[in-house]
Amino acid sequence: MKIEKNTAVTLQFKVSDANGKAIEESKEPMVYLHGGYGNTLPKIEEALEGKEPGYQVVLQLKPEDAFGLRDESLLRSLPKKQFPPGVKVGGQLEGHGDDGRVQVFNVMKIKGDTVLLDGNHPLAGKELRFTLKVTDVRLASEEEIAHQHVHGEHGHHH
Repeated sequence: MKIEKNTAVTLQFKVSDANGKAIEESKEPMVYLHGGYGNTLPKIEEALEGKEPGYQVVLQLKPEDAFGLRDESLLRSLPKKQFPPGVKVGGQLEGHGDDGRVQVFNVMKIKGDTVLLDGNHPLAGKELRFTLKVTDVRLASEEEIAHQHVHGEHGHHH
């Protein structure tokens, strides 16, 4: 079966930086609903459109096609007393961006009584290499299409 809108695509993947240094590799396959539902990067969907199980590709994506450019306005420096006890470097906290929407911030550094936060995706601003192998393609169920994501093993669980 070919990958097209409303198919569930199973992938093995590896993400590396532009020099080939491994960042992440799938231990379990990733399954996503193909067709512009935002379940994977648009450039990955574009590269897989019309392909079949067994297809392999290496994509080199510029930051704007991967996790976006860094936005320095998403850096925050706040007093440590505003945080719950036990706040640690590497932790994640939800806060609000300048537009009022919920934003995830990563704790980058704790300097004395100040906590430095970054609301950028950890891979923002980086050129990335995606090594992909399609292992399965099936028609998505009506429920998966209605919910705009795959259910069950390696997909979303309710």
